Amino acid sequence: FPQLYVDAADILLFNPYMQTLEYAVGRGFHTSAIQRTQVRLGEGCCGRAAVERRPIFIHNLREESGVRSKQLSMEESFVSYYAAPLIAKGQVNGVLEVFHRAPFAPDQEWLGFLEMLAGQAAIAIDSIGLFEGLQHANTELVQAYDATIEGWSHALDLRDKETEGHSLRVTEMTVLMAIAMGISKNELIHVRRGALLHDIGKMGVPDNILLKVEPLTDEEWIIMRKHPVYAYELLSHIAYLRPALDIPYCHHEKWDGTGYPSGLKGESIPLAARIFAVVDVWDAMRSDRPYRKGWVEEKVREHIKSLAGTHLDPKVVEVFLKMKW
Repeated sequence: FPQLYVDAADILLFNPYMQTLEYAVGRGFHTSAIQRTQVRLGEGCCGRAAVERRPIFIHNLREESGVRSKQLSMEESFVSYYAAPLIAKGQVNGVLEVFHRAPFAPDQEWLGFLEMLAGQAAIAIDSIGLFEGLQHANTELVQAYDATIEGWSHALDLRDKETEGHSLRVTEMTVLMAIAMGISKNELIHVRRGALLHDIGKMGVPDNILLKVEPLTDEEWIIMRKHPVYAYELLSHIAYLRPALDIPYCHHEKWDGTGYPSGLKGESIPLAARIFAVVDVWDAMRSDRPYRKGWVEEKVREHIKSLAGTHLDPKVVEVFLKMKW
């Protein structure tokens, strides 16, 4: 600390919930005792500086009656002490403490420089607090968004009892596949959301068609195959879900171009949708249905292999079959 000619310094931050000053950072200390600092407002030199909102200078810590002052004097051999409150926008954010191991008589230039540092530190701490507050608010908002999506997904599973739990299973597998296929971390959140909402378009399909036990008629299949379009119409108007549309809109496209709703072919189908298509077949074949028992793993693997190059992307199939499920 050559500018201040001090031996040690620390910053104690104000904890508004506990109404205490707590150690945040320090330099120049010989022991770790300072790191356990937790002083109530009004107590000790630093607590008084915060409450009275003014600097406090102690010529000789050995003459102070406080436990912390005596401890710092004995363990660190400190003699002189100065505490400056950190005030920004009218709020006390903490206290800057500086220590000397020899008697010290500050002049006005030194005091002015210390108070300038305290002011800069207070502004920096206030800015960090605002940033962390925004980050916290943003995290809570994202969590609320994702909880809502999971709620929608669960509602869809409950509507169709045959596929209960399907959405979460295929979502977990799709994310793992996306990682294996090299999809970036920034894109994984959209892959996850898209997988959870892959059948959101079925909200637009009447129950008498969606829940029909008997085979669907040609006219009913026309309506059923509109569910990716319904998904697009629903999600494209929600800004934060627009990047997640690849799976809900394209997961029924086929590698050979015979899928729906757009007849996309090969790599013109988004990668996330190609990944999901493989996972969807796996979960559908492995799950029990009223009209059949779920297939054994080896039989499903052979079935998926047989669809490579027609229904499914061969490269995605290759990666999928190498993974342990």
